[in-house]
Amino acid sequence: MQQNNVISTQSISKSFGKLKALDNVSLEVKKGEILALLGANGAGKTTLINVLLGRMQADNGHISVLGQQPGHIQARRRIGTILQAAEMPGTLKVIEHINLFRSYYVNPMPIDEVLNYAQLNTLQNKRFDQLSGGQKQRVFFALAICGQPDLVFLDEPTVGLDVDSRREFWRCIRDLSARGTTILLTTHYLEEADVLADRIVLLTQGHISAEGSPEHIKKQLGGKLIRFRSSADAGIFKTLTAVESYQTKGDYHELLSEQPEETTRQLLDQCPDVRDLTITQVSLEDAFLNLRDTTQLENIT
Repeated sequence: MQQNNVISTQSISKSFGKLKALDNVSLEVKKGEILALLGANGAGKTTLINVLLGRMQADNGHISVLGQQPGHIQARRRIGTILQAAEMPGTLKVIEHINLFRSYYVNPMPIDEVLNYAQLNTLQNKRFDQLSGGQKQRVFFALAICGQPDLVFLDEPTVGLDVDSRREFWRCIRDLSARGTTILLTTHYLEEADVLADRIVLLTQGHISAEGSPEHIKKQLGGKLIRFRSSADAGIFKTLTAVESYQTKGDYHELLSEQPEETTRQLLDQCPDVRDLTITQVSLEDAFLNLRDTTQLENIT
């Protein structure tokens, strides 16, 4: 493992009976990097996290986490986690939970700093079972960072958070990364991955099907998205220059074009009733769906 790699896996696989949850996965994550692990349900994301945490053993391959075998006590003392299936004793207060977890670490984060990061100052004396779902999620985040870990696993961390809380969470993640903390994030909010991630890894049926920065992933789809309304026959749109794909969404038509200027000129010439026209960069969601569907088709054929 290179010195700046916090996580290194080489050709790891994991099967459950006939189901291959991980298939020859090789991955490296550098210090301070924010890596978003994306994929549909059942793609292998949670299995990979459990293997990296030492909660599950891979069938084969080599794994190093913070220079140790997964689950080693020296690694666990430097890791924070938010997992999907988590619950806490309801009768303890928020601050009691945080202080208990802080006691597990050699150099914990000051309690005031933890409360500020997780926006729990006004909730610190409330019992856990009195909190809403979003408030509980903030407590889990506090527990993940209270030990000043070098590596944090965040599995769907913003589920249940409102828009303002989610954006504040993003700010905290960027700040942690700037301080040198490595973040491995799974999320179904593709905007979240686009905003936060230095690099994205797409898992499809247990193997890595795409990898790169959000911009690199979007460029793999290519072109720009032309969106508009028109009563013209859809057959016209498909014949325009450089149109890669066409679809309708409600009252709107969407064209993916590698030459958006030329496509738009032809569109306006041939369809004078075009209105509500916008031209935008392809979104991460568009790229994600295209890459996932293309990979699934290749696997079938």
